[in-house]
Amino acid sequence: MPTPTTSFNQAVIEEFRANGGKVGGPFAGGALLLLTTTGAKSGKEHTTPLGFVRDGDLLLLVGSNLGGPRHPDWYHNVLAHPTVGVELGTEEFQAIAVPAEGERRDRLFARITAVEPGYGDYQARTSRTLPVVVLERPAHEAAIPAQAGNFAEKMRQVHLWLRGQLRHVRDETDAYFAARAAHQGPGAAPEPGLGLQIRQHCLAFCDALEFHHTSEDAHLFPTMAGYHPELRETFDRLAAEHRTVARIQGELAALLADVGGADPERFRTQLACMSDELTRHLDYEEEALVPILAELPWPPGPPAGVR
Repeated sequence: MPTPTTSFNQAVIEEFRANGGKVGGPFAGGALLLLTTTGAKSGKEHTTPLGFVRDGDLLLLVGSNLGGPRHPDWYHNVLAHPTVGVELGTEEFQAIAVPAEGERRDRLFARITAVEPGYGDYQARTSRTLPVVVLERPAHEAAIPAQAGNFAEKMRQVHLWLRGQLRHVRDETDAYFAARAAHQGPGAAPEPGLGLQIRQHCLAFCDALEFHHTSEDAHLFPTMAGYHPELRETFDRLAAEHRTVARIQGELAALLADVGGADPERFRTQLACMSDELTRHLDYEEEALVPILAELPWPPGPPAGVR
């Protein structure tokens, strides 16, 4: 049975979508967006109306829960699945949700309370530190073509995103180790954890990679194999490479399951393995399949159109 909160939220969501992002009631005149997260336990999508504050190109959210003693459900969801859907006015896009830490969190929270003082009141009501979550759109997305006219172009879109996101995580990891080396003397104990910035970006990459390879294994490859039996060895090799990449992905995800305790050295080793294996796999997949996929329209037509 819907609770009063879920019923209220659903009414706001319907009004938001019916009026291009404009709503009345307690949200009238305020900055409001709809955030769609994936449940940390259920795996189901949940949409929540939330106030936000802009900081340049970034959108800032606060896990205030009205000053309650616990973080809101949507916050736990983004820790488990950082890729979120955002509806802002009539615009819809995906973003990566990254909780700010330390000095950055304090600076951004001060920025938020300068615009919306009510969040300061919420902080005063509770002993927990209200999390500040930054919605980021990866910079490399700007270089990815927005439209795809055939399956080959669609595959390249996905591969460009995966390559770019993996490169971004590696750059952040290199910067982390450089900063750690600069602050540690000889024989100093390593600092624990990697930080939420690296964690969230890597988990977003892992989620996208798993979805892409699962879709290929379940749909694309079996369909293509039916029309191209001469490529049986190619599909066997691609499936084997998927299993290898999935094993490394699982090891990365296991390391990042502890929000603050990932072993940095083990993470860097597994990330290097992922980079090597995935790069070889994507190169081979494009070489083997792009010429065939270029003949198939995107979005896909009826099965009879497959050649």
